Amino acid sequence: MRPLFLKYDNYIECRLCPHLCKIAPGKRGICRVRQNTGDRIELLTYGVLSGRSYDPVEKKPLYHFFPGYKILSVGSYGCNMRCDFCQNWNISQKSVDSLKPDTDPDRLADEAASVPDNIGIAFTYNEPVIWFEFVRDTAIKIREKGLFNVMVSNGYINRDPLGEILEVIDAFNIDLKAFNEDFYSKLAGAKLEPVKESLKAISKAGKHLEITTLIIPGKNDSVDEMESQAEWIAGELGDETPLHLSRYFPMFKRNDPSTPQETLTRLYEAASKRLKYVYIGNTRGESGQDTWCSKCGTIVTMRSGYNIRLMNLSETGHCKKCGFPVYRNFTLPFREVR
Repeated sequence: MRPLFLKYDNYIECRLCPHLCKIAPGKRGICRVRQNTGDRIELLTYGVLSGRSYDPVEKKPLYHFFPGYKILSVGSYGCNMRCDFCQNWNISQKSVDSLKPDTDPDRLADEAASVPDNIGIAFTYNEPVIWFEFVRDTAIKIREKGLFNVMVSNGYINRDPLGEILEVIDAFNIDLKAFNEDFYSKLAGAKLEPVKESLKAISKAGKHLEITTLIIPGKNDSVDEMESQAEWIAGELGDETPLHLSRYFPMFKRNDPSTPQETLTRLYEAASKRLKYVYIGNTRGESGQDTWCSKCGTIVTMRSGYNIRLMNLSETGHCKKCGFPVYRNFTLPFREVR
């Protein structure tokens, strides 16, 4: 793998993400957690946690990766985007000057392995791309325990470090914030194309992939844009790639009204024309929650919040009626979950 930074006379260029921050001695990049220490880029948050919790894997959200099981979720601080609507702004934009390490990869792996029905660890809450060294080291330890690694990310990472991450991460949920460049530039301080390239690389590597789009009224809620997004996902990633449409609530610097339920329903219907598994999240509505076999239409999962009931499935996640592999990642003992 190529180095994560390049040294020049007056600065070091960070090569982790597409920003390619040129960082002067003692200064930090856009993410606020990677600092030029004089001869290298140092991760200031190695072992620093903002939170840890045992969550349903559906909360990531991952609906097609061991549904009904739990996963140890951990996160840190900082982000390499500047979304003015960030739902976790209190940790993504927080200063790390006074924070101290409170864990290490071995301790987290031991903890994850000690809890029944826990499938592994999810790197989430803030942006795990910028936590690269800690994510990599911990994921290796998790693999040694026979468990799985999940990454919930904005996908804003360069090809070489993503290649290394792909060696140790089993499942991804990537936040595809919109399907227009203007949105990324003005609202997130980033670019769309690198995220699309990351999605294609994850899919090509055969990793489990699901996508989430937070729907913000007037910004990324047009039917035309959703149709284009769904068409691209189906063509480049496969029409069985699950897409989660999540309801927006006013947060951080943005005060737009919450996403209307009818908007989510309209976009759900538009995306469902090209994609077999579309879901609606972050809402109390009952529609857009359950999973049907895309081949024969038999219901295989009923969801009410995080109450999950699996049915009509074999032990390997195949539809009992037609044999179609609805869930392709079942390797743990299957049991009905209520």
